[in-house]
Amino acid sequence: MFDISYTQNRELSWLKFNERVLNEAQNASTPLLERGKFLSIFDTNLDEFFMVRVGSLTDVSHLKKDVIDNKSLMTPEEQLDRIMEETRFLYQKKDHIYGELREKFRTIGICSTEVGELTEQERLDVDIYFHKKVLPILNYQVIDKTHPLPQIPNLGMFLLFVLREKGKSINKKMGIVQIPDQLRRYYFIGDQNFIFLEKMIAEFAESLFGSYIIEDWYNVSLTRNADIDFDEVDDLELEEDYRSHMKKLLQKRKRLAPVRVEVHKRPTEEVKSFLMKQFSLKENRIFETYSPMRLGFLMDAMEEFPEKIRNRHSNPPFSPRKNPNVSMNRPIMEQIEEKDILLSYPYESMEPILRLLEEAAEDKEVYSIKISLYRIAKNSKIAAALIQAAENGKEVIVLMELRARFDEENNLLWSSRLEKAGCKIIYGFSHYKCHCKTLLITKKKGEGWEYVSQVATGNFNEKTANLYTDFALLTANQEIGEDIDNLFRNFSIDELNGTYKKLLVSPKSMQEGLDKLFNEEIQKAKAGEEGFIRLKMNSISDRKLIDKIAEASQAGVKIEMLIRGICCIVPGVVGKTDNVKVYSIIGRFLEHHRIYQFGKGEEAQVFISSADFMTRNIRNRVEVACPVLDSDRKKEVMEFLEDSFSDDVKLQELLPSKRYGRVENKRNFIAQEYFMKQAIAKDPQEEKESFPKRPSLLRRIIQFFSRS
Repeated sequence: MFDISYTQNRELSWLKFNERVLNEAQNASTPLLERGKFLSIFDTNLDEFFMVRVGSLTDVSHLKKDVIDNKSLMTPEEQLDRIMEETRFLYQKKDHIYGELREKFRTIGICSTEVGELTEQERLDVDIYFHKKVLPILNYQVIDKTHPLPQIPNLGMFLLFVLREKGKSINKKMGIVQIPDQLRRYYFIGDQNFIFLEKMIAEFAESLFGSYIIEDWYNVSLTRNADIDFDEVDDLELEEDYRSHMKKLLQKRKRLAPVRVEVHKRPTEEVKSFLMKQFSLKENRIFETYSPMRLGFLMDAMEEFPEKIRNRHSNPPFSPRKNPNVSMNRPIMEQIEEKDILLSYPYESMEPILRLLEEAAEDKEVYSIKISLYRIAKNSKIAAALIQAAENGKEVIVLMELRARFDEENNLLWSSRLEKAGCKIIYGFSHYKCHCKTLLITKKKGEGWEYVSQVATGNFNEKTANLYTDFALLTANQEIGEDIDNLFRNFSIDELNGTYKKLLVSPKSMQEGLDKLFNEEIQKAKAGEEGFIRLKMNSISDRKLIDKIAEASQAGVKIEMLIRGICCIVPGVVGKTDNVKVYSIIGRFLEHHRIYQFGKGEEAQVFISSADFMTRNIRNRVEVACPVLDSDRKKEVMEFLEDSFSDDVKLQELLPSKRYGRVENKRNFIAQEYFMKQAIAKDPQEEKESFPKRPSLLRRIIQFFSRS
């Protein structure tokens, strides 16, 4: 039996993470529009959680044999009950915060307008929009034996009406109007007021149902299980290629079993019973929410606010700066051959990677480019450079992971384009996603060959490189290059158990390498020396690694972890995890690094990795952890970790109670702001005061009168 005295359930830990995201929407020190973004992110996160995690648990709960969670000893059904209980509390908190934000938005002139607040002219404007733009594409009907409820897609929204025939007091019916995805959720009246599409439709719905009177109406959203099994092979015929098979599976996502229904107000027992019956759901899967559903639209809506409001109530603008160790006036490959380069996103630009690929595409000495792609931008410059290289006659091998959740269609499209351009496309392994972020350039060097490599913690994605914190290591270390070349050869022959000189590669050598690193620190502590481990990652849930951390703690090793999201180990448990400290940062940028540090000072062993300490990463995916061997770059990573752990504003500590608390604020130090300042200070083309210092009083007076 598992010891659960120092562990907690993965799903409940994730809900605590998303609550921390929601709390940022209430943070008075955060600009108002940024608070709106956090509310939007919270809601989008929750949608995905129900689609994937609740969907998966629901499937498992239908098995005859219970699968017991090894961190909480709960059955799937027990986990689902706790999830629904915790989620109901989060809805109440979300509604409260939305109400606060709505009032604050009104104070700056941005109004979510109710129909009853419209002036006569505004109502006429809305009337015209509805009849010209909305009505022609509306699908609506009554629901009875001859008119069954239509198929509602995943995350589909609809208005449910309680109808009564005119002149009759009984024989009520339900009517439905599906809210079209082709239209935006909001319609601006002027440049600062807007009305929600669902409220507009409800206002004009009387005209849709002819002889019926509307007694009540509900805005409803349906969430379906989206955790489809991409490893299904039963339907895969010999003549069907993998891309075609994937397209068929993606169509299933729209029709999978319902897992949640959201309603914009408390439903009557009659309406609740109707929803439960139609979607085969228990009562605890029906959630009331008095704030708008599917708040992802807020991101787009806020972009349409007047510029003066956006500027005043958003974070100061910041763009990635140049890496001080990279000259854009010399070939990038030449600079990597001289010294390893470490890029730090989003503080530094991804431009050196783009330039490297563009150079490789034109360099006559370059023979091949090999790259693993998990998520790439829709307008990917990375892919464009690969296409150019293939058209120039280079051998370009692209491992395109088609199973990157919710990016499958984009990856399908790019794999087709790359293949048409002459790239060789491989799809990794049948039952293992390839999540590593590796690049290998092979070029002629004298009578032999030379490797230039990149290993990163994040994707080759220009868009997320501006939003996520990540490292990318560019190196000409030949042993690392040989390992990556070996890795791609193993991709081609479906070999999971390859051996590597420097890299840790899951599902085999990653665990072996980590065990060795942990054991070295444990032996130090047992010998009376200082054992020290620092870890930074998104999540930790793997039971074997959790137990290894507890073992190290009990041996006297000091362990500090910066875990943004799921954390299934509970620190500070007497006799178990006394020497473990766990922190989390929710800030302007999404913390995304995976960094492992074992030991201190010059003797420390430091790795950057694509792998979190989750079972799926360590045992069920192909991941890569790469040692940082260059002494200057290793020092850079360790200083970055030191600064991250020194944050005393955004940093929160996980307590033995399984709740998070703020750390003591001594310096008012925000790590992300510090890294932005450092990036500006190191960029010779930038004025030192451009961010985030306030302009001098004289300058502010001049700016005021110039605006006037």
